[in-house]
Amino acid sequence: MSGHTASGEPATAASQPGTRVSASGRADRSRVEFFQMMAWRWDITIAKKLTEGRAPEGRIEPREWAGMLQLVSINREHAAQTDVSVPLIVATVPNGGMLIIDGWHRLYKALTTGVSELSAVVLTAEEELACRMHGGEKGQGYLR
Repeated sequence: MSGHTASGEPATAASQPGTRVSASGRADRSRVEFFQMMAWRWDITIAKKLTEGRAPEGRIEPREWAGMLQLVSINREHAAQTDVSVPLIVATVPNGGMLIIDGWHRLYKALTTGVSELSAVVLTAEEELACRMHGGEKGQGYLR
């Protein structure tokens, strides 16, 4: 993996068979972006496809999520370049509540620049399961 196993912005899934990794950690057609929090992992490439063109239906107050940043690896240079107008992607984790799975660098930038609210797209339960690579009922050994 690219060192971002608990990163806010998805890391490139180097552990995927046949996946090529660039130093930038960004995805293209040959790469998979993922977000991992503890034993759970989501395919952000799929999450972005599922939410493409969808109007944001939620709002995130960065102050309320600031404590979670200690669990996420933030590249400050990358965060400075992010566009806080791009909606975050949020998943409802079974038995775990809401979790930002895409947009931690935008959240960090919002906190450091005084943006008080970010828009968010919330995955349905079916969409969350479709982009979840492992964790929960998909088990620890399941990787696509």
